[in-house]
Amino acid sequence: MTRIAKLLGAAISILFVTNMSASADEWPLVAGDYWEVAAIDLADGGELKYATWLANEWKGYQEFAKSKGWIKDYKILVNVHNRDGEPDLYLITTMERLETGAESEQRGKEFREWAESTVSKLVEASGNRAEYRTVMGSSLLQELTVRD
Repeated sequence: MTRIAKLLGAAISILFVTNMSASADEWPLVAGDYWEVAAIDLADGGELKYATWLANEWKGYQEFAKSKGWIKDYKILVNVHNRDGEPDLYLITTMERLETGAESEQRGKEFREWAESTVSKLVEASGNRAEYRTVMGSSLLQELTVRD
């Protein structure tokens, strides 16, 4: 009898989950854009150098990606009252969806052509910024909005 009760319970659970996914309009939240967030720590005295790089190169890279429809928006947030061990800045890039592997390859090629650069030059330039900034980590978040 216990085995029959377990099977019946499992069947009811499967029906419940199936009904929930079939009527997704009952779920109160809607999945939206992806937010890629990079946490940046600045070395003492490196603020102006990094701000200049962000205002010129980084903004140019982001505007190129936006013009291609690869991203929707980008932002720089400062951690005004950061505590010890917290980043100074957050670089946020918003996109509608994640790229596939093939799209990533193609985008990289298009970006390098636009930037008139190579992978090794781009990696070297990134390493040179290590004198005044450290990438503490990154997160990939997905926005949820309340269903109307």
